[in-house]
Amino acid sequence: MERAIKRPREDDCADRERQVTDADYRRWGVAETGAFLRGEGLQQWEQTFTEHGITGPGLPYLTETWCVCVQVFNDPIHGHIELHPLLLSFIDTPQFQRLRQIKQLGGVYLVFPGASHNRFEHSIGVGYLAGCLVQALNERQPELLITKQDVLCVQIAGLCHDLGHGPFSHMFDGMFIPKVRPGEKWKHEIASVQMFDHMVKVNGLEEVMVRHGLTLPDDLNFIKEQITGPLNNSSWPYKGRPMEKSFLYEIVANKRNGIDVDKWDYFARDCYHLGIQNNFDYRRFLKFARVCEVRGKKHICTRDKEVGNLYDLFYTRNCLHRRAYQHKVGNIIETMITEAFVKADPHIQIQGSSGRIFTISSAIDDMEAYTKLTDHIFEQILYSSAPELSEARAILHNIVCRRLYKCVGQTTTETHVDSSPEKLLDWAKEVACSKPSGTDANLIAEDFVVSVIHMDYGMKEKNPINSVYFYCKKDPTIAIKIRKNQVSKLLPECFAEQLIRVYCKKMDDKSLEAAKKYFVQWCMDRNFTKPQDGDVIAPELTPLKQDWHTLDEDSELDDNAEDNRPGAREATPRKTGHNVKVDLFQAQEERRL
Repeated sequence: MERAIKRPREDDCADRERQVTDADYRRWGVAETGAFLRGEGLQQWEQTFTEHGITGPGLPYLTETWCVCVQVFNDPIHGHIELHPLLLSFIDTPQFQRLRQIKQLGGVYLVFPGASHNRFEHSIGVGYLAGCLVQALNERQPELLITKQDVLCVQIAGLCHDLGHGPFSHMFDGMFIPKVRPGEKWKHEIASVQMFDHMVKVNGLEEVMVRHGLTLPDDLNFIKEQITGPLNNSSWPYKGRPMEKSFLYEIVANKRNGIDVDKWDYFARDCYHLGIQNNFDYRRFLKFARVCEVRGKKHICTRDKEVGNLYDLFYTRNCLHRRAYQHKVGNIIETMITEAFVKADPHIQIQGSSGRIFTISSAIDDMEAYTKLTDHIFEQILYSSAPELSEARAILHNIVCRRLYKCVGQTTTETHVDSSPEKLLDWAKEVACSKPSGTDANLIAEDFVVSVIHMDYGMKEKNPINSVYFYCKKDPTIAIKIRKNQVSKLLPECFAEQLIRVYCKKMDDKSLEAAKKYFVQWCMDRNFTKPQDGDVIAPELTPLKQDWHTLDEDSELDDNAEDNRPGAREATPRKTGHNVKVDLFQAQEERRL
C-alpha cells in the first residue's frame, strides 16, 4: 500500500479559505490564531505564527499549505484514499503497525496463495469507508448535525476495530484460547478496546486528540463503544453519544443487522485476493443510505428496491465461508497450528510490562506483551532448537511439508448440536467405536478430529433482512420493513446450518480407507445425513440404512420416465431395505464359506 503526501488542490484550498473567513479570523490575536492552528493539526505553523507575532489576517496566506498534512494511501481495493492527520497519529504507532504481521485470513493463506493480505490494510480500508458513509449521510441530510468530531471518532473506530486480533486472526480467539483457557469469555473485540487504551496511553494520543478538537472522555468512550457494542440492556446503553445520534453506532460494527463497513471492506478485499467474485457493491449502498427515525431512535436505511441486493450481500458472505473461510484443508491446518501452539504455550516467553514474562495464552492479560504476539510465533517455534518445543515443531514441520490430517467425510444434522470441545472429544471416541464389520485397521479416538462448522447469514438462525429498515421514493422519511415473502419465493427458508467434519491423523492408505468406513458407520448410528461420497467409500454400508436407501430409490424413480409408466413398478419389483440387508448378508456368508 503506497503512502504519499497529498498535493494541494484548488477546491481543497478554497474550502479551507471559506472556513477561515467564516470564523471572522481578521479579529483574532496571536493566541486565538494559534488555538485555531492547533485544532487543525498544524502545530508546526502555530510555532511559526507565535514566534513572528502573526495574527488572524495572516491565515489566508497559509491556504496553499493546508493540504500537505493530509496523506494519501494507494490501496488496491479503494484506490487513492485520503486520511486526516489525526488518523495518521494512530496508524504510526507500534500497536497499529503490529497488524502488518497478522494475516487477515489466518490459515486460509496456506490454501489460497493469493490470500496474503494482512489486518493492517483491512483496518485502513474500514477507517476510510467509515468516513465515506458518515460523510455521505452528512451531505444528504445536514439536519443530522454530524460534526467534525463525529466523523473523526467513527473513522478512528474503523481503524482500531481489529487491534485485538491475535496470531492467525480468528484461529486465536476461536480455537486456541478456548483450548488453553476453557471458560474464558475472551474475544478479540475485548482485546481491541484494551489495546486501544494502551495505544492512547503509551503514545500520548489524548493530547493529540484534544488538539484536533475531540472532547475527552466522551469521544474516547464513543470510539470504544463502536467496537464492542452496547455495554448494558438499558433503553440507551451508550455514553459517547446521545440517542439522537444512534445511527452512528451502525457504521463500523452494526449489531442490529450486520450491514457495516467492516463487511464492505473484507468482502471486497478478500474476494480480490482469493480470486472469488464479489456480488456486492458498497458504492451503490452509499448512494441510497439515509437516516430515518423509528420509535425515537435513528437508524440507517436504504431504498426498498435494494432489498434483493442485500440478500445477495449475505449470500456472498455465506459463499465466502463455504468456499474459503471454512475450507476443509484450511480448517485442519488451523487445527494443527492450534495443537502446536498448545504444546508450545508453556515454553514461549514474552516480556510484558514491568519486565514480567508471559506465555502465548497469558499475553492477552498484558497489552505490552500482546503487542509482541503476531504470526511470527509460527516461525519462532518452527526454527527453534529447544528440546521442549520438539513436539510443536514436528507438527508445524508437517504443515510446511503438507503432511496434513485428511478429511474422511462431511455430514449434516437436522437439529442443532452441541459443539463444545468436550462434545467433540466425545464424538471422536464414538467414531473410534464405530468400527464396521470386515474392517481390519484398528483406530482409536486419538486418531480422529471432529469439527463442527457453523454456517449462517450472520445472525444465526435469524434472517438479517428482517432487521433492516427501508424507505420508499415517495416518502424517504418513513422507515418500513420488507419481509421475505414480499421479495421472492426463491429465497432460503433456513438461514443457518451446521457441517460436521471428521479428520484422520493417520496418513497411510490403509488407515485412511478404514477411517472413511468408520465415519460412514458413525453417520448411520447417529442418524446424520448420508455423506456425499458415501456410496463410493462404503458401498457395502450405505444400503443398510433404510431411509438413505429409500430416498435414493425415490429420486431414481422420479428421474426415470420408464419407471413411472403404468404397471412398471409391478413388472420390476423394488427391493426394500430389508431385501437389501438379506442380500448383503447372503453375499457375506458366501464369501466367508
